[in-house]
Amino acid sequence: MNNIKHFTESLKEFPKQRQSPPGLQKKMVPVPDCGEESYHACNQLCGKKMLVTGGDSGIGRAVAIAYAKEGAKVVVNYLPSEEEDALEMKASLKELKDNVILIPGDLREESFCKKLVKEAYNQLQGLDNITLVAGYQQYQYRIEDISTEQLDNTFKINVYSMFWIIREALTYLSESGSIITTTSIQADKPSSHLLDYATTKGAIKTFTRGLALQLANKNIRVNSVAPGPIWTVLQVAGGQPQDNLPTFGQNTPLERPGEPYEVAGVYVFLASDKASYITGEIVKVTGGEW
Repeated sequence: MNNIKHFTESLKEFPKQRQSPPGLQKKMVPVPDCGEESYHACNQLCGKKMLVTGGDSGIGRAVAIAYAKEGAKVVVNYLPSEEEDALEMKASLKELKDNVILIPGDLREESFCKKLVKEAYNQLQGLDNITLVAGYQQYQYRIEDISTEQLDNTFKINVYSMFWIIREALTYLSESGSIITTTSIQADKPSSHLLDYATTKGAIKTFTRGLALQLANKNIRVNSVAPGPIWTVLQVAGGQPQDNLPTFGQNTPLERPGEPYEVAGVYVFLASDKASYITGEIVKVTGGEW
């Protein structure tokens, strides 16, 4: 409960801050809680072999930590420029750090996405779950200001890499495997300054439901998590205007943003055998916002 007190009492608003994308979590003020100490496991994923994208910081980091604590072996992908955060994440697991394998690389490249899946399978000697968290978000108030380069980056990281990785992974996923994508409240409630980002999140939502129907006969479950305002490096590395940061997340019914570790448990559940009859679902973690 310490983090909730931190958000609602100790820190009335976030300080303005700006990093160049993709940014580093370790430089944020305050540093997000990704469950290094606060996530308590109960052996829900023992023996499972997982691949997580965007696992160096934010929600992806919290998911990778939770998976490892729950007994899974995890391959974590991140950009080479995020190496500091990735190494810090792995070190935070202490005696469980050998449960995590780090594979840096750029998801905008189809060839790397294919290589990532194959290497994850070989390193883990199997593959039970693909969890896609990596995302790109840059605000622009006008469509005229969204360059083709930005549009390409947003779609390649958020949508194309998801497609490339999943298509490749179907060769390697175990029987009764699972896939978890990451959409957003932006899919249903888009912000005017996040037009391209919100568009990709809508695509992910539709893709998830359609793919769940395609793969049902293979007993591969496909679900998605839709976070609301979560305090991650995405927000300070161009994802939000600096003027929005002081009150970030305070318009939710809970009147605060979420911490990454508060989302991780949903991924754990969807990846676990407890969710064996759940597919095609979009699970919102939004602090009550609709």
